[in-house]
Amino acid sequence: MAKKNEVSYTHYACDLSSVEDLERVFTLIINHIRDNQPEGIYVVNNAGVVEPIDHVGALESGKVVQHVHVNLIAPMLITNLFYNKVSETPVTIVNITSGAANRSVYGWSVYGSTKAGLNYFTETAASEQEQRNGLHTSIAFSPGVMDTDMQEDIRSSSEDAFADVDKFKELKEKGMLRDTNVVAQALRKLLFKQSLENGQVYHVNDLLDE
Repeated sequence: MAKKNEVSYTHYACDLSSVEDLERVFTLIINHIRDNQPEGIYVVNNAGVVEPIDHVGALESGKVVQHVHVNLIAPMLITNLFYNKVSETPVTIVNITSGAANRSVYGWSVYGSTKAGLNYFTETAASEQEQRNGLHTSIAFSPGVMDTDMQEDIRSSSEDAFADVDKFKELKEKGMLRDTNVVAQALRKLLFKQSLENGQVYHVNDLLDE
């Protein structure tokens, strides 16, 4: 795709649950970007996991720790690295969040907690930049329910572990899961055609209704 569109592309593999690997790889990425003297930098923290899906009391400790590392600690550290190492180029951080950040869902105590924490971190980072007259912007983007591999993980849950599992199965059966390309275009429109409000949580439904 990069060749077809005549743009450069470099892939870096990283274990986001490892602090050491994350800091090593993203330092390389930041150095690579700075060497190319960009006018602006966009960082989309899209990686995430939904497991473990289960009620409190049945959660596996190791899975909880890994989940928090990937969904919350990783985007916090990535944002911190960019803000620390990039001082002359505006950086726009986009943290992918979820409606589960704002409501309790049976079986999603870990997932909802990390997304709520991510929203709070986004808002705080933005507020600090405003007070420091900084260059950087942090926003959160809620993509809604999409037809992804994560949805397959959700639908494979038992009703005892996830009370809303039948609802998500119905969304798939009735073709109500939004295509990922539609969501991606909404995010692209947001980033390149609108003035961003630092710290704001943007919802895909609001963008598609415009």
